[in-house]
Amino acid sequence: MNPMATKIKSRVRFQERAELLDFLLEVSAITSETLDLDRLLENVADIVRRVIPHELFAILLYNERLKALRIRYAVGHREEVVHNLLVPLGEGITGVAARERRPVVVGDVREERNYLNAMDAVRSEMAVPMVARHKLVGVIDLQSTATGAFSAQDRALLQLIAGRVGAAIDNARLYRRVDRQSRTQRTLTLLAQEFSSILRLDTLLDEIAKSMHTLINYDAFVILQVDQPAGQLRSLFSLRYDQRVQLDSLPMDKGITGAAASSGQPVLSRDTLSDPRYVESHPGIRSEVAVPLIVKDRVIGVMDLESSHVGAFTEDHVRTLKLIAPQIAIAIENARLYEELERREKAMQQDLEAARQLQNVLLPPHPTLAGIDAGIGYKPARTVSGDVYDFFDYDGESFMVVFGDSSGKGAAAALYGALFNGLVRSIAPRRRSPALLLAELNAALMERQVEARYVTLLAMFWQSRERRFTIANAGSTTPLICRGGALLNPQASGLPVGLLERAEYDEIVFPAEPGDVILLYSDGVSDQPDGTGAVYGDRRLAQFFTSAAARPASEIASAILKDIREFRGETPMHDDQTVIVLKVN
Repeated sequence: MNPMATKIKSRVRFQERAELLDFLLEVSAITSETLDLDRLLENVADIVRRVIPHELFAILLYNERLKALRIRYAVGHREEVVHNLLVPLGEGITGVAARERRPVVVGDVREERNYLNAMDAVRSEMAVPMVARHKLVGVIDLQSTATGAFSAQDRALLQLIAGRVGAAIDNARLYRRVDRQSRTQRTLTLLAQEFSSILRLDTLLDEIAKSMHTLINYDAFVILQVDQPAGQLRSLFSLRYDQRVQLDSLPMDKGITGAAASSGQPVLSRDTLSDPRYVESHPGIRSEVAVPLIVKDRVIGVMDLESSHVGAFTEDHVRTLKLIAPQIAIAIENARLYEELERREKAMQQDLEAARQLQNVLLPPHPTLAGIDAGIGYKPARTVSGDVYDFFDYDGESFMVVFGDSSGKGAAAALYGALFNGLVRSIAPRRRSPALLLAELNAALMERQVEARYVTLLAMFWQSRERRFTIANAGSTTPLICRGGALLNPQASGLPVGLLERAEYDEIVFPAEPGDVILLYSDGVSDQPDGTGAVYGDRRLAQFFTSAAARPASEIASAILKDIREFRGETPMHDDQTVIVLKVN
């Protein structure tokens, strides 16, 4: 349709007052139906396009800090104009409209000294300010290739639209600000938990980049590691427009990142073109913020965010980054150390021997338990063991025994077992219920979840006066109980701890009698193969245990391990072997 015909039709449409009121009601309805700023601005563009013909459309929002307008939504404008244009109050037709808070209509921009050229073909422009709560919100700007394209009626109509749109945009911006603050608080709460559970550096860095994008919008994201001997910042992770890119190392004393690393303080550059410290790493960057990553007063790296917009980052962003940076620094350092440990695992036998000695020191001493004679047999398959056990005395008359096996083998299983052992020692003294103890340990491990790692665990609470055990099981082997030469096998089951969230555990109560002998054993005992591939098995274990039940507890434990050793012959140990024998006095 001919643009002039469309224009005439739009003007004729509102000759009747009722029609205009209906249209304004429609405008109010459309602008109030969403608090999503992007959708709202798109709706406004559609409304204006229906009633006022134009070729270029823009909504510029006012930035109080910069005292300037920036295009927030545009149709027809060049991309570089949309991204880079910053209009101070009083400059250009839109700047005049914003400063004076009145509509400005120019019939021929070639005769207007204040015109900011958006396109050579433009001949006329109309800018109408939006105001809410007596504050400037922004400007709606229309441009046309026809001279004198906008009439007094167009101006009045756009004023009516702007009057209703201003409040809606202000509400949407306020909602977005509150929502961003809420998301920031939620993210800050979750970051420590999420980051501390990831020990793969690549995975961690990718997760950091994603989490940061939920807090602060950026076009490029970089994490650099300090290489002190080389005096350089080495790129660990670099992302531009959601694509991984490779960056060269940067000198420690150069650029915005170098300033942050050298000073140990965040550095904010609102306009990189006017900042002499700026060194280009990504093309088209106009603003940058760099925050040092510090562990124990030592700068280990720099986190850097970049944007193609001038003034994209604020002091609020700096405060948020300062809060997050220590958690990120610790998580990166932990992940880096973990991967370094993993890489060197095959070559660290000497260190593992020292670890074995330390582990033996950390093992609980032979316990003295009320009403119970205890014996312990312990044989790691490798230098260090993933089996864990401990005893917790509460009042001299009751105790908790915790007996488990961390998944996997070797150093990784031992490290995970050490992590678990620390959790047990912090939680068990406060819990006399085996089921509650297992549930709390499961929750603690899920917060520190390591892929494919978990612990099978048995918890038994002994009350000497009542002479009874309360038992809860999390995937561990069921204890064997010998009473008068016969075997009892109390059934208790449950999921391993550290495997699934919100796992629940049941308890069974076992009344004991004098002379009862209870055997706890790891699966490395029954699963041990011999040279033919046959396994030691539960049946042989039960027979041997029954025949030895009359001996003292420590002799029973030693005899079981000796029998397994004779069974396997020259076959290497398949897994860690631990037995605990409890004999009721």
